[in-house]
Amino acid sequence: MADQTSIALIDPTLADAGGGPAVLSSQLRATGRRRTARHRHVRGQLLGVHHGMLRIEAGDLQWLLPAGHVAWIPPSLPHALVEAEDFDGWSLYFSAAACVELPATPRIFQPSTLLQAATARALRWPHRVLDAAQERLAGVIADEITASTPLPLALPQPRDRRLRRIAAALARAPDDNRSIDDWAASSGLSSRSLARHWLTETGMTLGQWRRRLRVLLALPRLLAGEPVIGVALSMGYDTPSAFIAVFKREMGVTPARYGDG
Repeated sequence: MADQTSIALIDPTLADAGGGPAVLSSQLRATGRRRTARHRHVRGQLLGVHHGMLRIEAGDLQWLLPAGHVAWIPPSLPHALVEAEDFDGWSLYFSAAACVELPATPRIFQPSTLLQAATARALRWPHRVLDAAQERLAGVIADEITASTPLPLALPQPRDRRLRRIAAALARAPDDNRSIDDWAASSGLSSRSLARHWLTETGMTLGQWRRRLRVLLALPRLLAGEPVIGVALSMGYDTPSAFIAVFKREMGVTPARYGDG
């Protein structure tokens, strides 16, 4: 299905207002694949995903935001959003004044239990000036963003249309174990040319890129409690131990530890 350009999550004049409440909230449930065109606003944005996955193009970086994770986009940074089908997510928009001590670069991280509880409450706030208790909670959310540990969830996308078709095919079927020779033959490229272009456009070899993709696609399933062995086999690994080794190298912890986090 082609991407459908969606309307803004909140009124653009609110997202660009210099004043107003320290935090504004928005929630979105969508059944079709939607794209928000590249834009920017003076408010910083914290995004979360309950279900599905979100692709974020922020500045020159591209990220995948899986369910159970949150992303921080600092003020005035150009970005675009592509939501997967059956997407359920939310956003909090922080005023420029509230962003002064927040990270100046985008990041994706796994929210703490405290942040999850605080954002759930903030998402119920109406769009009006916060009272004293709400201001304190907004400060807690800001502190949790600042204290978060960024995860290596950037996945650069190739620009060449032939390479983009390979990337899309792997995203649809991460268990596809075709070799670089096979991909080259189906794309009308030599193996050396494909390898060279892929490295130039993504900064990663095709094998590294595929391993990172598999880890990203596994994250929401691990957080949902799926057994590691089932996730590993569905990602194209012959044994759970092979998947565990790759996952630990990418994320710094084993799949079991990550799922318990």
